[in-house]
Amino acid sequence: MLTSSARLLALLGLMQSRRRWSGPELAGRLGVSDRTVRKDIDRLRSLGYPVDAARGPGGHYELGVGAALPPLLLDEDEAVAVAVGLRAASGVTGIEETSVRALAKLEAVLPHHLRRQVAAVHDAVVKGPENTSSNVRDPQVDAGLLQELAAAIRDRVEVRFDDHAGTGRPADAPPDPRQVEPYRLVSWQRRWYLVARDARTGTWAPYRVDWIELKSPGGRRFSPVPFPEQDFGSFVLREVAATGWAVHARVRVDAAAEEVLSRINPTVGVVEPVDDGHCVLVTGGDSVEVVAVWIGMLGLDFHVDGPAALVEALRVQARRYAAAVPGAPRPR
Repeated sequence: MLTSSARLLALLGLMQSRRRWSGPELAGRLGVSDRTVRKDIDRLRSLGYPVDAARGPGGHYELGVGAALPPLLLDEDEAVAVAVGLRAASGVTGIEETSVRALAKLEAVLPHHLRRQVAAVHDAVVKGPENTSSNVRDPQVDAGLLQELAAAIRDRVEVRFDDHAGTGRPADAPPDPRQVEPYRLVSWQRRWYLVARDARTGTWAPYRVDWIELKSPGGRRFSPVPFPEQDFGSFVLREVAATGWAVHARVRVDAAAEEVLSRINPTVGVVEPVDDGHCVLVTGGDSVEVVAVWIGMLGLDFHVDGPAALVEALRVQARRYAAAVPGAPRPR
């Protein structure tokens, strides 16, 4: 049988692992009587842990919200997983230092054999580049900005921001001022998007969070309206394919729309039928080089009139491919 102190720790660990427990469930897991569980619950309360209790047929115990974060009890696998995850934390600026502090606190209390496991994983793993599909660095988003947007979504308060709309705009172009109703944050391919509604026009749109410069104070409170799409994630994927890239292109393809759709992920482009043997692919990417390579992977004949930077990138790729084939004539 567990000692009194060990049983308290075990009880606290159980209550942190699941929201609600009945008295008999806790008694069964700890191998004690219901009366002992009640006494241990009282001891936890005396130590400052807010334990709520509901009586009656559906009676249960629940660890409440206190003024401070209680000690977090993890089993061995959980502790190792959290430590490894903290070591790998990336993608959002502002959390690197916090992750280091949290990792230091966790590793300070890990038993020696668990510290060795975490160190073994860390030493054995080499972290590759986060972005392997683009010659453009992955954007990082400030954690504080995500928190402010999430709070506005929770509190149903409009947000005001300048939309810098990506790297494809002219350097001297002023940002677009926005005031919208925020509804959801969506993470896709290491990018964050705010799905919001313009109350003046009733239009919905995703906004790249790394292109947002939030203004203070925000707007007025709003009453949410039903989202007209099936889900926020699918909406972002479709809209980004058409308008959310730094570089946009309309590619004329010598193939039926059904053929093109069978060769692409629908989230990377919108296909517009022209006739039985031709269509237009509306797509984009974070650089003209990415778009040039990607449309070449269609395996179909295509034609591009613009933008000019993409046309030049295709000429460069054509020369390189031609030069790679012995005896092939080189394009001018």
